[in-house]
Amino acid sequence: MSTAAKSTYLITGGSGFVGSHLADALLARGDHVVALDNLSTGRRENLRPHPNLRFVQGSVLDELVIDELVHQCDVVVHLAAAVGVKLIVEQPLRCLTTNIRGSEIVIEAAHRYRKKILITSTSEIYGKNSSGPLREDADRILGSPAVVRWAYSTAKAVDEILANAYHRERGLPTIVVRLFNTVGPRQSPAYGMVIPRLVEQAVTGRPLTVFGDGLQTRCFAHVIDIVDALLRLLDLENAVGQTFNIGSSAEVSILELAKAVIDHTGSTSAIKMIPYDEAYRQGFEDMVRRVPDTTRLRELTGWTPLRNLDEILSEVVKDTRGRLAASVW
Repeated sequence: MSTAAKSTYLITGGSGFVGSHLADALLARGDHVVALDNLSTGRRENLRPHPNLRFVQGSVLDELVIDELVHQCDVVVHLAAAVGVKLIVEQPLRCLTTNIRGSEIVIEAAHRYRKKILITSTSEIYGKNSSGPLREDADRILGSPAVVRWAYSTAKAVDEILANAYHRERGLPTIVVRLFNTVGPRQSPAYGMVIPRLVEQAVTGRPLTVFGDGLQTRCFAHVIDIVDALLRLLDLENAVGQTFNIGSSAEVSILELAKAVIDHTGSTSAIKMIPYDEAYRQGFEDMVRRVPDTTRLRELTGWTPLRNLDEILSEVVKDTRGRLAASVW
């Protein structure tokens, strides 16, 4: 069963990396989009002009703005969040405020007007749990609250708990998704995202910085594949009340990734290994593996990612070269 044709979607964080691609996909199929963004990490230029698109510059912390926009829309997609390991480590208070209070305001408004809401969570939920592939009911293994890395994981867990409580106790139609490493065009290297950072380093002739021993593995999915999964879930009533991992299951070590970036760019840059304490701060903790089990998503929607790492890297290299040539960032 599909959501009503020509629905109006409110996307918080709508001019960000994932939000802008989701807006493109919704507009392409005939829906209307209201994109809310405070432009702290999103970019107005990420949104292409369209008669069914409305951009609102504002914050999820502004209760009056959120109330008005949720009231005007049919479905809410809550993407706005402080993201990226670098930002999380450097500005934990901002992350906590945006990710907890902002989500609370958006969820409360969705409940007030009885609007379906999709909340985007993160693979950081699992903390240091490096077993894998990780199912949605896998244990969360976190370090000390004194380690700022876990502030983000904790904040997003609060978002999930809040969404689930509103669904169970008050009947709010909620969907929670946990995004694993998502990459592609429009992703900024400024906040610690590994592929755009490595590609920019390679293209500009700087050493490619790999943190730790480089043997930690991650799985990278193209943003277009992620958006496809979001659309499938938004269109299915059976998705309501559930939590879904979204990501690729193809593992690559960060050291192998750096070598692949060099191959794709033709760069002569060296790879420089940097200890975690030097890259971030003393006591930083990372996980050895992070692999999603996407069985629940696949069985409900038939979704599988279509683009492999080579295709992703080719596209990011092209996008990075174009961006640097235009001196946009």
